[in-house]
Amino acid sequence: MTGWEAWLDDEEAGAVMRTVVRQLKLWREAAGLTQAEFGAAIGYGEELVSSVERGRRIPRPEYLDAADDALGAGGKISAMKKDVAEIRYPKTVRDLKKLEAEAVELAAYNNSVIHGLLQTPEYARAVFSARRPPFTADELDQRLSARVARQEIVSETAGRPLFSFVQCESTLRRPLGGRMVMRGQLERLLTVGGLPHVDLQVLPLSHEENPGLAGSFRLLRLRDGTTVGHLEVQHISRVIADPKEVQLLEMRYGAIRAQALSPRESLALIEKVLGET
Repeated sequence: MTGWEAWLDDEEAGAVMRTVVRQLKLWREAAGLTQAEFGAAIGYGEELVSSVERGRRIPRPEYLDAADDALGAGGKISAMKKDVAEIRYPKTVRDLKKLEAEAVELAAYNNSVIHGLLQTPEYARAVFSARRPPFTADELDQRLSARVARQEIVSETAGRPLFSFVQCESTLRRPLGGRMVMRGQLERLLTVGGLPHVDLQVLPLSHEENPGLAGSFRLLRLRDGTTVGHLEVQHISRVIADPKEVQLLEMRYGAIRAQALSPRESLALIEKVLGET
């Protein structure tokens, strides 16, 4: 169950965990099973069962399915899988995922790394591994799983929201993870950039003007017509709702897009960099 430690300082996750734990314990005790007997019945050790029931370990979906079968719960325990899977991720990730789910249009500029929604798992692992102090193996796996889960929104079948990405050319040439990882990442950009609901642009290093020197940011236009911004720097993740601040970001993004290559020219540049990698 690596990577499924509970976020003990997260009130929302804690409330869900208390409900799940209470139900698991009630069902086990009603069946007259000790933790050791229950663990043997579902294929897990007593120590792990104890960690789950103390709220220190989030039960994986297969754990809940096995518990449902062993306790004859008729799907009542398995029904908790969706809620439990959501709290596996840190609150900042969950909040951002909710915003993305509400968005009808998402725009993002990145000048340090490839945008998270566009990253391959290998590239994302290289980004997380560069962190200092480093993440533990479990923390790295948690963040990688959270990032991959968020990428479902960009899939071809989703078709919503509309996406506009502008990447500084430097992010295409920074060899995070090594040559083969970057080749896979550039190929991923070409694939996503060809989707009908995605505009992918590159801001060339050869341009003298760069309105995005202040750093990466994103804009999300929500279903109710409002727009919010999001900034992430170092260990700080901030959602911006103040209309005046959002307007500044919108003006800045418009200037960045105007300086960037067109989507077709951008894909050609990515192909060129891929050929050089």
